Amino acid sequence: MAQVAEKIPWKTESYVSQVQQHWPQTGKHILAQYDDNSVVVYQAFRPEIAEYAVKNQRFGGPHYKWERMSWIKPNFLWMMYRCGWASKKAQERVLAVRITRNGFDEILANAYTPKTQAEAGLPKDQLKVRLQWDPDHDPSGTSLQRRAIQLGLKGEILNHYAQDWIVSITDVTDFVHEQYNVLQTSGTEQLQVAAERVYQVTDPKTKALIGVEDWATS
Repeated sequence: MAQVAEKIPWKTESYVSQVQQHWPQTGKHILAQYDDNSVVVYQAFRPEIAEYAVKNQRFGGPHYKWERMSWIKPNFLWMMYRCGWASKKAQERVLAVRITRNGFDEILANAYTPKTQAEAGLPKDQLKVRLQWDPDHDPSGTSLQRRAIQLGLKGEILNHYAQDWIVSITDVTDFVHEQYNVLQTSGTEQLQVAAERVYQVTDPKTKALIGVEDWATS
């Protein structure tokens, strides 16, 4: 596990203010909570897997399936759409997984869509990361023009993610339930979500590989 001097807090912020001030409305962009050294990604699991991960600050245990591709999402609201705000079966617990920025950049550098994999002539057994750009969604589940990224990890790079690159694992399920209740009772005006900005991919080769678009940071 990556070592840090102290636990970095997971930050939240007004949904409305982020939409109005910080998030692009269209295009392929990586929205994430990050700093100079780390990036937060999200996964939703059944309770047994989540409890092991939080206790040990890494993934593993008798219920974790190493042979399966494991999908990570840096965008909090995309995770909420996929897990139904922690209501779907086997996705009842939402984890904010902070990993090293170097690790996240390595994941991106190895991420291929089926099209780019074919163009590169990369054999199936050599694929480390599957890349998908899907329509992002607002808190109510309405599809947006902006695209959100999700990344499927397997093999050696999954092992590095699950064991070596983790800075911290935080269970944010209570926050998810709380804010879903806010959404249902008050709409988006009072809604708090993860504080996220556009993640800048600086390596030209990686940028071209994954097809991410430019955006002025704010």
